[in-house]
Amino acid sequence: MDVTAIDNMPGFRRRFRVTPIPGAVCSEVEDDFHCMSVTVRHRDGVTTSIEPVLSRAPWTTCPGAVDRLKQTFSGVPIEKYAERGEKRENCTHLHDLATLAAAHAFDGEQIVYDILVSDPVAGLRSAEIRRNGRTVLRWALAEGRIVDPPELVGVTLDQLSRWIGSLEPQQQEAARLLRWGTIVANGRIIPLERQSDAGRMPTGNCYTFQAERKVHAQRIVAIRDFSRGAAQPLQAPNISQ
Repeated sequence: MDVTAIDNMPGFRRRFRVTPIPGAVCSEVEDDFHCMSVTVRHRDGVTTSIEPVLSRAPWTTCPGAVDRLKQTFSGVPIEKYAERGEKRENCTHLHDLATLAAAHAFDGEQIVYDILVSDPVAGLRSAEIRRNGRTVLRWALAEGRIVDPPELVGVTLDQLSRWIGSLEPQQQEAARLLRWGTIVANGRIIPLERQSDAGRMPTGNCYTFQAERKVHAQRIVAIRDFSRGAAQPLQAPNISQ
């Protein structure tokens, strides 16, 4: 597979945009299955309010995660977000947006990450992440294992933690986002009927899949394919000043 051609290949697209302004930071994500944002307002390094928005989510129970995220991070110092935990009790996507926002709350400029994961071609997939348009990591995968770059050959996505921990902080962030994006991209190649019964999902993996909630969760089929046509994720800004 020519990985330089990934832009022209059918596949998963995900964009994160983090916009810091004085006293607030907004972190947004959109992909085939999700469109969400979290705005964190802060004073003297402490969260004064946290404002999650779910514009598109895959389950009827997902909107309840808005209040759960507020409980998790309200009043928390910005520097403590990464230590807060409680990710699986939350919508994992909203939780990731909150911690990403905190990591860039005092940056001087906006940052954009684009993740592209091709659909399989002869069993091979390409996954790439770009920061502000520049490629920072690229993997090739076959049968769930990385086959390129050479130092990661044979490694599965769930075995990457030690390698990620060896990277410098900016690369760690990109690697975590690419790993999670590549996992979410599997939703394109799994038949919809196999991923539409919450009762079959592992209990406790996120807000919706808690035991008391998964029995009521219904799948919302609101899927966009950004690899076909001119539309791009997050074409409209979402932060309010």
